[in-house]
Amino acid sequence: MSIVVRSLPDQAYEIVREHILLGTMAPGTPVQQGAVASQLGISKIPLREALSRLEQDGLVTSFPNRGYVVNSLTTAEATEVFALRLKLEPGASADGARRATPADRDHARAALLTLEREQGTAGTSHVTHNRAFHMALIRPTGGITVQLMERLHILSERYVRVHLEPQGRDDRARDEHRALFDAWMAADALAVEALTARHIQGTLDDLQRELAG
Repeated sequence: MSIVVRSLPDQAYEIVREHILLGTMAPGTPVQQGAVASQLGISKIPLREALSRLEQDGLVTSFPNRGYVVNSLTTAEATEVFALRLKLEPGASADGARRATPADRDHARAALLTLEREQGTAGTSHVTHNRAFHMALIRPTGGITVQLMERLHILSERYVRVHLEPQGRDDRARDEHRALFDAWMAADALAVEALTARHIQGTLDDLQRELAG
């Protein structure tokens, strides 16, 4: 057992990230750094470090003489991000199923159970745990694939939260995740590839309808 001490930039990053994912810092609005720093009880220096990380995550953009602005949710970005996932993730998850060790399988099982426990709760933890579950299926592949997929999942998170808002989506996602997990645990690479593709495509189809409206 150990105590993890988080730095001020780390704490600011987590808090501001949650506000952006929840929409309490609305898309398209400037980040009022003075007000946010005051609310957090910190100076602007650690806040700027946090905002720099959030820019790397695709959640904010910095502009000269304007500071940071919360990125908008767009059909174009959702389509690009999920289309890239659709090209890469089915094969990566299938490779993960082929290469998984007993420790990898234990990790994936724990990630799924945590996700199922958090689904439907308030806040944004379910979005983070959704990423952790999908990455647990990919991680046995190692190398650059993991880095690329982690980046795409970070870019996906705001859209995943929006996708899960309508009634019944949690139940559908839970069923799809469980079927995917069972195939992955059985090392059925062909089923994993097909189920992953169907899961991502279904999410993209829903998002395109929601964002267009």
